[in-house]
Amino acid sequence: MTGPREAPVGSGSLPRSRGTIPLLPDLSPPWLRPLVDNVGQIPEAYRHRLPAGVLAMVTASKAAASMASLLGDDREAAVLVLFSGPESGPADGGVPDDADLLLTVRASTLRHHAGQAAFPGGASDPGDDGPVATALREAQEETGIDVSRLHPLATMERTFIAPSRFHVVPVLAYSPDPGPVAVVDETETAIVSRVPVRAFINPDNRLMVYRGSLGRRWAGPAFLLNQMLVWGFTGQVISAVLDVAGWARPWDTTNILELDEAMVLVGDEGGPR
Repeated sequence: MTGPREAPVGSGSLPRSRGTIPLLPDLSPPWLRPLVDNVGQIPEAYRHRLPAGVLAMVTASKAAASMASLLGDDREAAVLVLFSGPESGPADGGVPDDADLLLTVRASTLRHHAGQAAFPGGASDPGDDGPVATALREAQEETGIDVSRLHPLATMERTFIAPSRFHVVPVLAYSPDPGPVAVVDETETAIVSRVPVRAFINPDNRLMVYRGSLGRRWAGPAFLLNQMLVWGFTGQVISAVLDVAGWARPWDTTNILELDEAMVLVGDEGGPR
């Protein structure tokens, strides 16, 4: 049965209790159901797009992460994968034209992942009641979003990010109307944007990106938008989400650019993509 729809995570602020914040998959709209119902397939879809060298590194990183956990040296984090849009969808079962995904661009002065497009999120605090609480708190701090408007739907696989040595849990959520969002702290965040889902689906916006000396064989899926280049972990997750939800359209995986070359193209053509 579907639980109550009002104030699923509090009344305008995060809950202070240690009780577990419920996941409410039944509150997802019909157009999100294919993703929510198959969220367990995301890890396989994620790995399917990884270059062989990166996949080997991920496997090695998992072993290192397991050892770090045993030694108590692991670091926990969570990110919010927030879709917004109408509670009903097109008759053909596709994505509504006004559906969007919340993203940020990190400030260029940060120690880790500076200047990168990312889901709102960050490191767990001792008082956080699990990854859902972390993702909601961080999103509120970074974007000013009213978390009482959000419905947490599911959590994705906990993933080890080697460069920052964090275990990251993506938290899938939905809101029919999340309200206003904006940069709260310019020392942490450069851009906050609700990006149309159609921009990620558009094959013209898709490419493969690699970092400098690593070479083309290390390229991973990316999205060239008018305000940002979405690549790395965030690009991999979005690519996997499109595949699992059945939203992906054929695109040119031979369009491969080095990261700096791709960054130069951000906003080059102007207008929404």
